[in-house]
Amino acid sequence: MLINIRTSEANRIIVQELTRKLNLGAENAVSRIAFSYSISKGIKLSLEKDLLDSKGKEYKDDILFGKFREYYIALVCQHYGLYKTDKDVGKYIKMHIDHGLSLINKLFEDNKNYSGLDFLLEHIERGIEKLEENDINNDAIIWDEKIRSLKVINKKFYSKPIKIKVGKSFEEEAIYFNINDTNIHNNAHVAIAGNSGTGKTFFANSFLRQIVDESKSEVNFIYLDFKGLKKEDELALKPFFDKTKAVYIDAPQKPFPLNPLAFIDNINAKNKTMGINKFVDIINNYSKIGSNKEQSLKDATRMAFDEKKNGEYPSLKDIYNKVIEIEGDKPSTLKGVMESLSELDLFETKVDLSNNFLNKNYYLSLSGDLPKSVRFTSVFLIINYIYNSFMNMENAPIEGQYQGIRYVLLIDEAHVIFKEKKSQDLLEKILREIRSKGVSVVLLSQGIEEFNQPSFDFSSMCETAFLFDIKDKTNLKLMQKFLGLGDRDAQKLKTSMEKIQKYELVSNLKEYKLGELFKA
Repeated sequence: MLINIRTSEANRIIVQELTRKLNLGAENAVSRIAFSYSISKGIKLSLEKDLLDSKGKEYKDDILFGKFREYYIALVCQHYGLYKTDKDVGKYIKMHIDHGLSLINKLFEDNKNYSGLDFLLEHIERGIEKLEENDINNDAIIWDEKIRSLKVINKKFYSKPIKIKVGKSFEEEAIYFNINDTNIHNNAHVAIAGNSGTGKTFFANSFLRQIVDESKSEVNFIYLDFKGLKKEDELALKPFFDKTKAVYIDAPQKPFPLNPLAFIDNINAKNKTMGINKFVDIINNYSKIGSNKEQSLKDATRMAFDEKKNGEYPSLKDIYNKVIEIEGDKPSTLKGVMESLSELDLFETKVDLSNNFLNKNYYLSLSGDLPKSVRFTSVFLIINYIYNSFMNMENAPIEGQYQGIRYVLLIDEAHVIFKEKKSQDLLEKILREIRSKGVSVVLLSQGIEEFNQPSFDFSSMCETAFLFDIKDKTNLKLMQKFLGLGDRDAQKLKTSMEKIQKYELVSNLKEYKLGELFKA
């Protein structure tokens, strides 16, 4: 059976443009990539609704597939449950080529500074990682339309210029960061590193305050402080809280205003099962309950959901009570963890779905006196909830040259929270996917080596990096990697770091001189 394919008329120009951008030679290479990219999304297309015209580029069977014909056919057959001789195999291949071309083209249109090399490196790396075993599926749970309307989860975006003053030169010239200008920046993610007492936290707070001011309070933020605030620090930050109208939550003295289970779709049965499994994976990942107790927690969570009516969610206390029913009085790690999470009242038990906490500013301080497993699990549940909420929203559009911005997720001491491989997978997924939803992720750490984990370089996903004084200033290669600077700028960076003082920093900011020292 010969399979000759013609793309749609609309994709004729797109094939040529993407071939030029990806610089891979013949146009058939782009169509192969488009087909694979579409299939990788897991979407099943309809012959009735999605089959486009055949007035575009024609590919002969051997040109399109080369020597890998059987693999492409196998992908389609496995995806749709077809036999290899099915008469519609060719139509499905055509649909996915057209679909993939449209998706890739939109990706480049939405990210003007995104290069063909960026695309290839990102997706080849992601494909390799998919081959590795990963027990936790960190994908967002996409809600049923009915629950999406009930949650009233959409959040406004601000698409006018957001211009942040990050410092000044030694000649008193103001230095600005045009965070959502797509003519300058490909994403709004930021990495900040510096020792304690260098001005890093003051800089981060100023960053958030200006975002709120510049967006007329339409862009909101959450500051996740994993180490907890002391009383004197709380008093020192009061002007920041007042200026940004940020709600300060000192957990466990005050519960966080969300139910971490509310990311679960409690209407669609399949989605509910996926959500419960993900919740259990999160608990096990950070609290190490063991595989034998995972099923008990799944059963307890399912039972707690089954008892709720009219779209209500169970609380962690409800799940703990069900665990007791299943497990009895015998002590276990599972019971200990769930008891701590529920008895400490870290989260609200009731959820007002119309009162979206993403429309306010929060500073969450988790006391260092809390058990480590509880702190890890709590923060992970919050981050997962935020990620899932935004992934259920429409993309924040680009208006003119400005990307719409909705939210800033700031994670202090990020290397502590995302030290384990499974946690790194979630952060990597967030950095890759959430930018199109108008979310800026800001990662703070005391050193730069924490950003360069063996499995992933987090700083590479944060386009803009700010470097204050650090302990290991002699490791020039590591500093270059953190800032994304080449050898041409290495000597300037070395000289700057040798002279750096408190409240001074270097950056890869495109609006200023790379690697040159300036005042925060």
